[in-house]
Amino acid sequence: MSYAFSRTSAEPVRGLERARATGRTRRSAEGILCPGRNVWRVERANRAAVLIDGAAFFGAVRSALRKAQRDVFIVGWDINSRFRLVGPDCDADDGLPARFAEFLSALVRARPGLTVHLLLWDYSVLYALERELFPTLALHWTTPRQVRLCLDDELPLGCAHHQKIIVVDDAVAFSGGLDLTVRRWDTSEHALDNPNRVDPSGQPYRPFHDVQALVDGPAARALAELVRARWAQASLDVSSTIAPCGDPWPDGVEPDLRDVDVGIARTLPVYGGHPEVREVESLFCDSIAAARRTIYIENQFVTAAKIAEHLARTLRERPELEAVIVAPRRYQSWIEWRTMRHGRIRFLRILHEAGVGNRVRLLYPEVRGHGRASDTMVHSKVCIVDDRLLRVGSANLNNRSMGADTECDLAFEARNAQQRDEIAHVRNRLLADHCGASAEDIARSLQETGSLVRTAETVSRNGHGLRPIDDGPPDPADMSATIRELADPDRPLAPEFVNDGAAAHMKMSTLLKLALAAIGLVALALAWQYTPLASLAAPEAVRAGLLRVADGYWTPFAVISIYIAAGLVAFPVTVLIAVTAATFGPLFGLAYATAGALASALIVYLVGAWAGKDAVHDLLGPRLDRIRRRIVNRGVIAIALIRLVPVAPFTFVNLVAGASEIRLHEFLIGTILGMAPGLVVMSALGHQAYQILTRPTAGNVALLGACIVGWIALSLGVQIVVSKLRRAER
Repeated sequence: MSYAFSRTSAEPVRGLERARATGRTRRSAEGILCPGRNVWRVERANRAAVLIDGAAFFGAVRSALRKAQRDVFIVGWDINSRFRLVGPDCDADDGLPARFAEFLSALVRARPGLTVHLLLWDYSVLYALERELFPTLALHWTTPRQVRLCLDDELPLGCAHHQKIIVVDDAVAFSGGLDLTVRRWDTSEHALDNPNRVDPSGQPYRPFHDVQALVDGPAARALAELVRARWAQASLDVSSTIAPCGDPWPDGVEPDLRDVDVGIARTLPVYGGHPEVREVESLFCDSIAAARRTIYIENQFVTAAKIAEHLARTLRERPELEAVIVAPRRYQSWIEWRTMRHGRIRFLRILHEAGVGNRVRLLYPEVRGHGRASDTMVHSKVCIVDDRLLRVGSANLNNRSMGADTECDLAFEARNAQQRDEIAHVRNRLLADHCGASAEDIARSLQETGSLVRTAETVSRNGHGLRPIDDGPPDPADMSATIRELADPDRPLAPEFVNDGAAAHMKMSTLLKLALAAIGLVALALAWQYTPLASLAAPEAVRAGLLRVADGYWTPFAVISIYIAAGLVAFPVTVLIAVTAATFGPLFGLAYATAGALASALIVYLVGAWAGKDAVHDLLGPRLDRIRRRIVNRGVIAIALIRLVPVAPFTFVNLVAGASEIRLHEFLIGTILGMAPGLVVMSALGHQAYQILTRPTAGNVALLGACIVGWIALSLGVQIVVSKLRRAER
């Protein structure tokens, strides 16, 4: 039994279903978790385990994935194709590769019925040096089609997707602070030198500490519901219904708790008409208020002033209460040094100004050996209140995690003496991890000293121990405040922009993608004008080529072949049509241009059809795949409209149309209807069209303007007729 908590029985969460139905959010007299206030749901886990450090987590994930039969969802702030998914022994001895992308590829090839969904934050350019530069290439294009990747940018300006969840067959789920990425693997020994603790380039990194929770049963199904909703929002692709399959609980993992209530706390920023969710913040406040003897926290960032004020108030009210906070010794980047360090200084100052700082310790783990020392990087997000509430999640104790980033924490609330002992044992294991001791050593010290603070400060074994953090003096207030507002906001930087109608779906990453696509199209057009290709695209050169095949029975076949070849290399079809009309006259020019354009469109369409719809999905992703399906449903009208208003190169339209499964006859009819006005006008002009292209004058330009007006008028007429016919079909 833990020294820190009475054995008074805890009443179960009462009327949970009734509270959900009526919207009541009142917390019970004994319980902390309250659906609708500080958690989204409270569900039961038949088994729950706390996986301490990356080696234990990666090994458990590997084992669970090897048992997967139907669906896997992996949601993360970062996912890297090159990291080694291996356990404490660092070996891949199960016949599958060690590297993540290769492991997934081999896994889905062995199980044709398995689909792996990867949902990765479409990250800010600020993190470009820390992340894999081309995740779509590394995790999607080079893996089998059963591995589906979606970059999640469904967030307001200045916010990040920070949840780290894995769900396997809706039967087991992991959630916590660890991503499946590089520089995370380490064992709980945190050896000063470990030859296996290197990144993919072979560079070693300092000891690393993090924690992940594992649950099954209804708690896992709730997390399956959460990740499916996120996938649907980010990809616009509705996933399958939730149906647990088999028992993928990882081999060798013993549950730390059984039949335990699990609260799921979220942070969701206001976005797209949905209100913000601040359950993470509420749970911090409510659990601190419920503390009696001890609060144990591990967190990468400690800056949330509101939480500091709640902690100070509770410490004042309860003189016997102590708090230990384990955090990184230092921050690496310039932004973190200017914001998170200063925020941590402010956090502690609030406690000291309240007169309770003597019962709070801010410590970092240190490892010494052979005359050298290193600090362990603390990346975990853990909060344990007495021996009654164990919390493991993705949420930092900073402002961002309270209201700006997406977060998911799991909170395990003890309902009997055995569960209290189990939660106390997890806390002791975590302290032991940093102190180089055993959980029994920590329990013995707690019993002897009666103090969490003294235990954390004095227990030190095998070169490991916890040391005080000295952040030094704060930066000038004006500088730190300005940077902090941008780097550590508690709400989106511009909520009024992201919720403004259509602008709600126009995020910075989307704008960047559109800009890159536009640059690509402009570059293609310029290539035929300002590169060596320009000499081939010049009207004189094109006409010279057509004149060489102008006499003979093979002329129609030669002209059509030229159009087909031009279509395959994205040659400007407008130039071809104009020069064809100038070379062969109105009637033959119209016939040749029409036949050539249709033949070119057909060939490239067939190439796209051969590549298949999966190629379009690979190129455009799940969200734009929805747009593709809408175009398919409109068939003739969609193609005609695209031809009338050329929003993309002729070749690109043909390729995508074929891969999009638009029916061949609808594609050809739409192409004829859309191109007919231009073909007729340009063919009727004949020699004048060639003059406009080769020697533009004021008169030619005026004539061109008249042609455009005529083209638009004829196009509108054709579109009206097609629309009426389409409505008649319905």
